[in-house]
Amino acid sequence: MSAAQVTRFIVRTPRADGNRFPPGACFSGRAFLVIRRVSGIDGAAMGQRLYVALEGRGVVSLGGPEAGAFLQGLVSNDVDRVSDERGVYAALLTPQGKFLHDFFVLKHGSGYLLDCEGSRVDDLGRRLMAYRLRAAVTLANATEDCRVTALFGTGAEAAFDLPAGVGAAAPRWGGTVMRDPRHPALGLRAVLPRGRDEAAFAERGFARGAFADYERHRLALGAPDGSRDMAVGKATLMECGFDALNGVDFDKGCYVGQELTARTKHRGLVRKRLMRVALAGPLPPAGTPVMAGGKEAGEMRSGLDGAGIALLRLERVSAATAQGIPLTAGEARVTPLDPP
Repeated sequence: MSAAQVTRFIVRTPRADGNRFPPGACFSGRAFLVIRRVSGIDGAAMGQRLYVALEGRGVVSLGGPEAGAFLQGLVSNDVDRVSDERGVYAALLTPQGKFLHDFFVLKHGSGYLLDCEGSRVDDLGRRLMAYRLRAAVTLANATEDCRVTALFGTGAEAAFDLPAGVGAAAPRWGGTVMRDPRHPALGLRAVLPRGRDEAAFAERGFARGAFADYERHRLALGAPDGSRDMAVGKATLMECGFDALNGVDFDKGCYVGQELTARTKHRGLVRKRLMRVALAGPLPPAGTPVMAGGKEAGEMRSGLDGAGIALLRLERVSAATAQGIPLTAGEARVTPLDPP
């Protein structure tokens, strides 16, 4: 990332004690049926211990005496529960309740780290700054200092002696290691200073994996990957299964976009949903319509090696299944792996 990009992003507001965060500071940071049915999938999680550097991820640091309250009023999960021993998965929505960004929130030192999409880190920064107003909050792009890594395989969690529980975390090597809160089989996520992470993983018996290894693992479990799978400004959290991904707290109180999310949840208004699919044939590009007997039944999202995620219309998929009508996307046969 260029210096110009970082300069455009960074905002440093004096804290109550008059101190400032250093530039680029890195503090020393589907639905229900889908998740239920994949809980027994072995996939890569039962194989060799791997660590995969997620170079497509970015890191945003927030600090200041009002940083926690600032995030709490904006995002879908309960930031008050974030501590050195726990992180959360959350989303930033439009006021109308449509998806903008997803990220992991980690408590680190006196501030927070957001593990977010690297290609959209500037956009996330601008949107957060729009809500900052006079709040005593500092905001910086820490991507050049920190790297996000996924760790999975047999015994991955035990290698770091983390506490039990969803999103359990612990400070390690000037950063944080956390159980991926979206699903136990996803393994761990680490946000550590660059140059200190790979040696630490190797010492604990992890081999370096390729990004494709993580992609296969993620797709087997049906975990969406940000804007690759969730349409910005269009998708709702319930369509994307955020309740099953532990990404939304319905008891936390007000946040931006809460009204539509709560209404959709309690009235059961979900008509389409992200689902795991098996693909027979050439991988359809993202955005390829999924067809059922000449009628559009959804749209492909990400995929690799015969596995993918698609946004499917529940009623049409149910009707096609009952009538024995195959689903197709481009030249590929599409088979939903989760019931509509």
